[in-house]
Amino acid sequence: MASKNKTHKARPKKSNDNNNNRYAPTPPSADIHGAKELPAVVVEGYSLQLRGENGFLGDRASQTAFRELLERWRRRHRKKGKPDPLGEQHSKELGKGTLDAALKAGKATEATDIVHAAIEEFAEALSEVIQSFLRQPSWKGVERIVIGGGFPESDVGERAVLQAAAILQEAKVRTELARICHEPDDAGLLGWLHLTPPELLEHYDAILALDIGGTNVRCGIVKTRRKRAADLSKAKVIRRKKWRHADDGPNRRMLVARLAEMLEEQVHYCKKAGIRLAPFVGIGCPGLIRKDGSIARGAQNMPGDWTSEHFHLPTELAKKIRTIRGVPTMVLMHNDAVVQGMSELPFMRDVKRWAVLTIGTGLGNASYTNLEPSKKQ
Repeated sequence: MASKNKTHKARPKKSNDNNNNRYAPTPPSADIHGAKELPAVVVEGYSLQLRGENGFLGDRASQTAFRELLERWRRRHRKKGKPDPLGEQHSKELGKGTLDAALKAGKATEATDIVHAAIEEFAEALSEVIQSFLRQPSWKGVERIVIGGGFPESDVGERAVLQAAAILQEAKVRTELARICHEPDDAGLLGWLHLTPPELLEHYDAILALDIGGTNVRCGIVKTRRKRAADLSKAKVIRRKKWRHADDGPNRRMLVARLAEMLEEQVHYCKKAGIRLAPFVGIGCPGLIRKDGSIARGAQNMPGDWTSEHFHLPTELAKKIRTIRGVPTMVLMHNDAVVQGMSELPFMRDVKRWAVLTIGTGLGNASYTNLEPSKKQ
């Protein structure tokens, strides 16, 4: 377990914003990235990698793995001399709508049979991966697993998760599977409210957050709405921009420039809308994040070259967004699955141990222990 993230008490500083003459704090001087001990929860582990006979087990339960399974079933069908009912496109190119339509055909068709076969095989793999995770020390005693990521948002993904839950129940695994409450695009931003130094949230209306994946980048304004719910359960992403970087193939310099541009646009929007924006930016991305904000492993799918020891994204962005409302900007980075899972914190008070699996291009994972006493009804 990592050492506790000790933040120094902020020193009040008068805001330079003409619309707000109240005193607001500067960001805490501590800038520990990838923090595991937080005010309300301990992150027991994340980015867990378990090896099986054919590589990492998690690779069997990603959206990429499902597409490979689907392609395999289609090849078997074509070998029988039959035309492919799903067309000529490779499975990785098929839209979610195409696959969902096969399930909604209303009657059994060859396309339906192929998709169902892939769902069944994927559900078996997902249940085996979950059982393997539950045997690990950092997942011991997990009572509930929240499933996030883009895959469960489709009918195909939802059926696969439900089927995996049925398999686990039949195997007498008591851990509950649940869907994440928010849209995955929002959850990866909302979670930053529970990773932001609390003293900043007390004096501002909103924060900025980035969610960087292997295909897309999302940049959003997250409003705390603390007056509606002190536990941040009513927080909301009020504005979100998406960049599909996979289409552009940016290098590192282009990546930083585009991220800064997205953030500046959101800062400008808040200024025009009169939103008191905190001098803070949270970055979520795959991989194991060191305390200094560098990535120990898992950056291979990120846009540009992140492996260089001379590249430090939080520092690069802090250079571009030096201040917000006249206050120096704090930029922190954490694992994207941890951030997405933290969006569920207000709804996990009835359990002590819980975890998240994000099924996207890869399989993200994180496990948590609530620090408050569990209140079971």
